[in-house]
Amino acid sequence: MAKVALKNLTKRFGNVIAVNNLSLGVEDKEFLVLLGPSGCGKTTTLRCIAGLDIPDEGEIYIGDKLVNDLAPKDRNIAMVFQSYALYPHMTVFDNIAFPLKMRKLPNDEIEKRVKRVAELLRIPHVLNRKPGQLSGGERQRVALGRAIVRNPDVFLMDEPLSNLDAKLRIYMRAELKRLQKELGVTTVYVTHDQVEAMTMADKIAIMNQGVLQQVGTAFEVFNNPSNLFVAGFIGSPPMNFINCILKEEDGSYYLDAGAFALSIPISLGKIINEESSSSEVILGVRPEDIIIEEKPAAKNSIRAEVYVTEPMGSEIVIDLKVDGEIIKVKTLKELKLNIGDKVWMRFDENKMHVFDRKTEKTIV
Repeated sequence: MAKVALKNLTKRFGNVIAVNNLSLGVEDKEFLVLLGPSGCGKTTTLRCIAGLDIPDEGEIYIGDKLVNDLAPKDRNIAMVFQSYALYPHMTVFDNIAFPLKMRKLPNDEIEKRVKRVAELLRIPHVLNRKPGQLSGGERQRVALGRAIVRNPDVFLMDEPLSNLDAKLRIYMRAELKRLQKELGVTTVYVTHDQVEAMTMADKIAIMNQGVLQQVGTAFEVFNNPSNLFVAGFIGSPPMNFINCILKEEDGSYYLDAGAFALSIPISLGKIINEESSSSEVILGVRPEDIIIEEKPAAKNSIRAEVYVTEPMGSEIVIDLKVDGEIIKVKTLKELKLNIGDKVWMRFDENKMHVFDRKTEKTIV
């Protein structure tokens, strides 16, 4: 197996910089997910690793070998596409066997390897069928089988689950993660689905407009986002953002949001004061870190009106209106609330985030 290393990778299409000076490492046997919105450069990065796109600048290493000048077939990588890209006129057996036949392996070796992969993917019963006779999940497994049978150094996967229905996608997430660990193959996986990334990845690399924003585990990017973009992109519903001004009065600090003010510890106020480019900051609070109460607590309770409720079975999302601003709350508690009801809410002080409004970088 092999590591993958990208050093100062840049790819342009005309005046558009699709990937901008990207440096990123993937460890041997690691499952790394490239995550970001459409057009952020994640698929272009994957295609550069595969050799399908040629970078304008930078270096790509697979193992310890610089592969910039190697053709895709010489990089010992296997790519799984969103469209599966199966040959409709061939049987499943022949689709999986195709890369081995191209290498002119002996027939008995081909048969042995195809059958082993089919057992691993639980599709031995469809080997004689053609792709048109298969379900979406079966076609996806055949595409995976064709990649696995080559014994590549690296798997490259471009949104391979996006064509499946929601229930099958959840099942295949777990299957694909199990399979990757069982095979121990270094994997780079592209998706715009943050839940997919959080549940599958050893590490997540978040991109926006061609620029790498943060690399870390699901826990790290969720709890310690590096900037406003990451904080807003990770989490469902997304983090609430509230424009505030840091103010000091008689040695005490508070965040003034206009409709309400939050007193904060002196130590936190000093950090914000020292680290921020100005007194203008953004307070970030995740919906699950807000407590709804019928009566105000002793400190930092905020009066709000129920705007709408969204029951989701095991939890409920409540939109609260505070002076024209909507703040989303997610709770497991069964709250019998109606539109227009008046309630109190309180932020978990240990889980508040503060961002510099000008640079959008995380302060706390």
